[in-house]
Amino acid sequence: MEKVDARSVVVRGSAAGFAQEIHAGRHRMVADEPASAGGTDTGLSPYDLLLASLGACTSMTVAMYARRKAWPLDEVTVHLRHSKIHAADCADCETREGMLDRIERDIHFVGKLTDEQRSKLLEIANKCPVHRTLTSEIDIETRLV
Repeated sequence: MEKVDARSVVVRGSAAGFAQEIHAGRHRMVADEPASAGGTDTGLSPYDLLLASLGACTSMTVAMYARRKAWPLDEVTVHLRHSKIHAADCADCETREGMLDRIERDIHFVGKLTDEQRSKLLEIANKCPVHRTLTSEIDIETRLV
């Protein structure tokens, strides 16, 4: 595998299956599909990785905010689920037809926080960079090299 700089991620896999090697700087991971989807279940699925990104960013962002405010936040747990829903079932969505992706995110704060602090941390969770990316217009430029 070619050298990976700190700002890029390289993913490589055999065309014979779903398992993928992921290289991000000096870090290594494996992605795969579950056996029920034809994979070998050797790593997280692509949607698991997406949810993990959002969950990690959410936890890091609220913890950083609480540290800056010197609030008594001891731990953050983020539980996420991805599903497809009918657009017609989403009251707040602009899209009215077809299927939409839905991510449910439950956040649990441990610490002697006031209700006002918990409410503010929930607000801050929606400002994490990955959340903002996922809810913004995204332009993915793909090139054959």
